[in-house]
Amino acid sequence: MDISKRIAEIRDFHKLNNLSFSKRIGVTGTTVDSIVNGRPQPDGSRKKTKPGYDVLTSIINEFSINPDYLFGKSNIMLRQEVPYSHYSGTPQVVSTNSLGDENIIFVPTQARAGYLNGYGDSEYIQNLPSFHMPHLRHGSFRCFEVQGNSMVRTFFDGDLVFGQYVEDLHDIKDGRVYVIVTKNDGIVLKRVINRIQERGKLILKSDNKNGNYPTYTINVDEVMEVWYVTMYASKQMPEPVDIYDRLHDLETQIALLQEQANQKN
Repeated sequence: MDISKRIAEIRDFHKLNNLSFSKRIGVTGTTVDSIVNGRPQPDGSRKKTKPGYDVLTSIINEFSINPDYLFGKSNIMLRQEVPYSHYSGTPQVVSTNSLGDENIIFVPTQARAGYLNGYGDSEYIQNLPSFHMPHLRHGSFRCFEVQGNSMVRTFFDGDLVFGQYVEDLHDIKDGRVYVIVTKNDGIVLKRVINRIQERGKLILKSDNKNGNYPTYTINVDEVMEVWYVTMYASKQMPEPVDIYDRLHDLETQIALLQEQANQKN
């Protein structure tokens, strides 16, 4: 939807015509008409005028409009309806080694409950196990122990996932796996769909498809931390894929046939 249609929607939402709308934002009715409907051209068509910075600023301020709505990045029109987030661009507490390099803090299963209250407490964080991994750089990382079976097929109970702190919630990419620290649901490991711009929500999905782990949504104002899973360690060794079993059978049959042929010769 182009910006002229967005402006028309704002006008209609407030039950105004072009003239009354123009008076509210301090321009002429002709200016608004040329933006919304376009100026007549010699060939009979109409060419819409692009609104300038001053016009857009007046619309945003006069009607308390969410700027992202005007530019087609959000479906939330009014500024007051945009979900507010206390989310910080950096972790509240980090741990460093003697060289000043940032450590990876380990959050085991038994520390999950305390982490919800202590993730911003330097004394609590310093008491958690921590270690340094030279190849995990360029960001803040944290290691979480997987609890439960909601992500089975990808991660198993007791696995360790390494997450990089997400500085901006809008950077969350659809279909990727994240550790989400939330006010109401605690620490969860989920595959995420980002609908913050459109609805102010994240959609959380499980990889386990047995029906016991339904997809659900959380509001952005519930989110305290987000860690993008970049690596994991597991005690689970994958079972051989069926195709390898069939290849082994074929190799065995060929070896037996060769042995029989050699015996006949």
